[in-house]
Amino acid sequence: MASRGRCSVPARKDEQRQEERGKQQAPAPQGPTVLPPPPPVDYGVFMQGLVQTIHTQAQAPAPVPQGHDHGGPSIMERFKRMALPSFKGESDPLLAKS
Repeated sequence: MASRGRCSVPARKDEQRQEERGKQQAPAPQGPTVLPPPPPVDYGVFMQGLVQTIHTQAQAPAPVPQGHDHGGPSIMERFKRMALPSFKGESDPLLAKS
């Protein structure tokens, strides 16, 4: 009967190499990583900054895109020209689908 399994020749060089690799690698952390708690938040200061940012953005003029005018109709104009059917609020599913 043929034997199954490993060869009976000892693999001393392989064992030494595995030991060297194990020494070179840092040990893997065990268990879940625990993070420190977040710093406390002063919501009053946070809200003041948020309100100030909103006011600043509301006062700034909207940026005008440059170089996007190719001389043709705008996307909205092309969409309106398509004359797509409109939904009239039918409650019957067959009429709504048509």
